[in-house]
Amino acid sequence: MNLTLTDALRDLPDDGLVTLFRLRPDLIVPVPADLSALAARAQSRISVTRAVDRLDRFHLEILDAVRLAEEPDGIAATDEVLALAAAPAEGASAAQVRAAIHHLRARALVFGPEDAMHVVPTVAEVLGPYPAGLGRPGADLAPSTAELVADPARLRRTVLSAPPAARAALERLATDGPVGTCADPDDHDSPVGWLVSRGLVVAISLTTVELPREVGLLLRRDTGPLGTLHPDPPPVATPPVDPDQADAAGTAQAMEAVRQTEALLEALASEPAPVLRTGGVGVRDLRRLARTTGLDEPVAALLLETAHAAGLVAEADADAGGDQGRAGGRHGSGAAPQTRPTGSYDAWRSAPLAERWCALAGAWLVMTRAPALVGQRNGGGRLIGALADQVEQTGAPAARRAALRALADLGPGAAPSTEELLGLLAWRTPRRADARRETTRHLRTEAAQLGVTGRGALTSYGAALLAEVTAPPEPDRDPLGVRNGADAGAVAGTAKAASVLERLLPEPVDQVLVQADLTVVVPGPPEPTLAAELELVTEPESAGGASVHRVTRDSVRRALDAGYAAEDLHALFARRARTAVPQALSYLIDDVARSHGGLRVGSAHAYLRSDDQALVTQVLADRRMAPLGLRRLAPTVLASSASTTRLLGALREAGYAPVPEDTSGAAVLVRPRGRRAPSRSAAGVVTDPFAAPRMSTPRLLGIVEDIRHGDAAARAARRVPAAVRHNGRGDGASQTHTEAMAVLQQAVRDRALVWVGYVDAHGATTSRLLRPVSIGAGYLRAEDERTDTLHTFALHRITAATRDA
Repeated sequence: MNLTLTDALRDLPDDGLVTLFRLRPDLIVPVPADLSALAARAQSRISVTRAVDRLDRFHLEILDAVRLAEEPDGIAATDEVLALAAAPAEGASAAQVRAAIHHLRARALVFGPEDAMHVVPTVAEVLGPYPAGLGRPGADLAPSTAELVADPARLRRTVLSAPPAARAALERLATDGPVGTCADPDDHDSPVGWLVSRGLVVAISLTTVELPREVGLLLRRDTGPLGTLHPDPPPVATPPVDPDQADAAGTAQAMEAVRQTEALLEALASEPAPVLRTGGVGVRDLRRLARTTGLDEPVAALLLETAHAAGLVAEADADAGGDQGRAGGRHGSGAAPQTRPTGSYDAWRSAPLAERWCALAGAWLVMTRAPALVGQRNGGGRLIGALADQVEQTGAPAARRAALRALADLGPGAAPSTEELLGLLAWRTPRRADARRETTRHLRTEAAQLGVTGRGALTSYGAALLAEVTAPPEPDRDPLGVRNGADAGAVAGTAKAASVLERLLPEPVDQVLVQADLTVVVPGPPEPTLAAELELVTEPESAGGASVHRVTRDSVRRALDAGYAAEDLHALFARRARTAVPQALSYLIDDVARSHGGLRVGSAHAYLRSDDQALVTQVLADRRMAPLGLRRLAPTVLASSASTTRLLGALREAGYAPVPEDTSGAAVLVRPRGRRAPSRSAAGVVTDPFAAPRMSTPRLLGIVEDIRHGDAAARAARRVPAAVRHNGRGDGASQTHTEAMAVLQQAVRDRALVWVGYVDAHGATTSRLLRPVSIGAGYLRAEDERTDTLHTFALHRITAATRDA
């Protein structure tokens, strides 16, 4: 009897089915009803495509070998595959071939015993009709060709007699694929025409020819039927770097990436970017942000996209403040929506540096965005903006994980060139390599910019973060299974990556060096509180392991505007400085403080008042203030048609030091807080299109049990006794109700399975395989063999009962 895939799956042990579900998780989404449904799904084109796309080059080569060995009788033996793989040049070892066959069988692409293996028929549809790049047998192409290939000696002589140009065409067809095109196969003066006239190739259309399999095998006599096999990945010639040096370089860049992201989002908070009608941030606004923060535009695009994926940036209506704004304001009414930091950004800023980096790098690793597309032109010739829909790329997370996993598998310090990495990925997943080529090239740049890699090698903390995203669930931790890594293990994995990075980072500092030229040197990463103070009272000049800031009149005035008094600033620098505070800094603070608050601004739209009448007269006469529409209400009071915010900004820009006041005349000295977009969740772990929910072993074993129960019930349903199927009428005889009760009572005593015919409340007749538990009070209580649930049946509705054979 011909073995089917359903039979092969039925013979697999439970562990074998669990392995199959781990290798091909799409087979259980949703859970099939029985093994026949499982086999049908495993042979569907989409599922086979997913399974084949995950095979490396060597497994694809061995799969082709099984397909070759399977012809023409449809059965392949392991020994035949070993013979095909044992080529004269660069063949694979028998152990490697057997391991590959075992892997193909575990994926249910090949099934059956070792001496009678079958390939799932859909594989030919997915991989094409030419296994190992060999054409169809000559007998299937043309009678003249069949006659030629039937005589090996004549075939060899004909090939040897081919002119050089014709022989070159034969070699190309044998190496690159059996099908080629030509202008006119019937032109006997052309090289291809010469081959067609002698039966070495066969014209299968007006412009297409095919090389018969026998001719291809003859031309491959030096390399073997399968050509050169590739059981091992290509070697990496680039020498590795010291893992400690890779970590040091990566750590420095990780710190810089966090600093750059904060600077970018602060610039965005100061001046939110309007959302284009087509969505996203315009190229002009991106250039403004890059210019303000001193970043290159590609780097700014990468950090903005990453921050958005981490939930630190979102869209909101322009007139919405704080978390009460409405996300997705592009469809709202009124002013155009804006892109600005969310409420989560404030919490992110106060977190430890390692956790801040993990939030960014983790979001980059799983986001379905391709930042390298920002600034390029779309199909309509328009420039693509950051956060635009055109930047979406579903396969990006899988491509990133594949490339980083390849680096991780090479070992610590491995730093292959981009071309070597592309070659390694082409061996690991050859059917996906072309689609991922450009993404992989950009990935090297992005990973280095974020500090995931250092000196071209994957860092130790980058490897820990990658493991968090790709690690399967712990085997028996959660019997209900884990979906997409969103569990306690994911949190622990992030904590592990942060812990590894924390050990590599320099210790945060809480003191600075204040120099006589009013520069402030921070000899390490500042602790969050110190960083917030420096942002308020200094201007940044340079970043790095030791950052440099400068105290200016504007920065001191900004601190006074935020509520600091001169005494507070003196105390701040005295507390934070490792050495004595320079006298020039004390003079600067006192000088700015004396003029601070000399002007008061309120609403008229806005008003301006001061006890210094000469100062008010000076402002009124200042030509720079003309656009504000100032007019004198009293010797010490001016009114303006401009808003309070605009009046304050214009006065400060002109060199004055005003402060706002409330309706009672008290100065309002608070640090301004930019409005925030509504908080949004960070990007979750996004699996590639070929993945499905990850489940624990107990959950998978439960699914196996359900499928086996369903299969047993389905098989049993096909053997329902005729007496039950016809409601008590089989072979011309009727089973009386008394006889049916006797069968049921005996089954209760024996705990035996019985087929029961039953008429439900709607008059429909059914048959079930039951295990009776008790009979009494006019009811039968029995376990349904298919669902393992207890049911109650009214005895007067039972039409027949027969013991299961």
